[in-house]
Amino acid sequence: MDYFEKITEKPNEDLTWNIPERKQGTVNIIGGNSQSFKTPVKIAEFLGANYPVENVNVVLPDVLSGQLPPLPNFVFLPSTDSGSFTGEGVASAMDNADFNLLIGDFSKNSITVKELGSAVKVASKMTLLTRDAVDIIAEGNPERILMNENLILFASIPQLQKLLHATYYPRMITLSQSLMQIAETLHKFTLSYPTSIITFNNGQVLIANAGKVVAVPLEKTSYSALTFWSGELAAKIVAMNLYNPNNFISSSLASLF
Repeated sequence: MDYFEKITEKPNEDLTWNIPERKQGTVNIIGGNSQSFKTPVKIAEFLGANYPVENVNVVLPDVLSGQLPPLPNFVFLPSTDSGSFTGEGVASAMDNADFNLLIGDFSKNSITVKELGSAVKVASKMTLLTRDAVDIIAEGNPERILMNENLILFASIPQLQKLLHATYYPRMITLSQSLMQIAETLHKFTLSYPTSIITFNNGQVLIANAGKVVAVPLEKTSYSALTFWSGELAAKIVAMNLYNPNNFISSSLASLF
């Protein structure tokens, strides 16, 4: 299958040479609710400490404004009575950044799900969704949202299963499938929709974009089954793609090592 490649060692192409010496670019880390906001702050600190991003904004519901110091990189947007985003101002904030990382910790409030889905659907800048942010797509209007070519899903197999079901996609994806079965589904799905996908199953990291799929054994990477979902890898993928636009698979591969 010419669309599939299995990689067992670090690629020869060293994209770290493309990381600028001077800080540049703006990244939004979007997430949190009144009960949980540590992950957005932690991931923003990780990104700012390890990559030359000029502005790393932490976008949070304004119910948290009294709990955090008034630092310039905190952006507070209107919140619901339950303490999550109303969606007001999110699309505008996303358009003002070069890259958006929806890190999760969103509540299951129906208003939040609907309005964040609407913001992602029209996002004009690259936008990566991971952790429970991915569920926003499946619970919103997935077919229209997935047509946004700026969308990247860092999703688990159960999340992808839910998403395919929500779009009435004619193929299934399950934890019990073989590597080749999952790769074939990702191949066809990313030809049907211009969305890029990163997932993990049975010891293999899979990266899919525009019908091409690559697989990397997790044991060959710098991550474990636990650290894979922490958010730091997602932030690294954002940084590498920020500095290497239109080279998604190679940039994402470089992030693994």
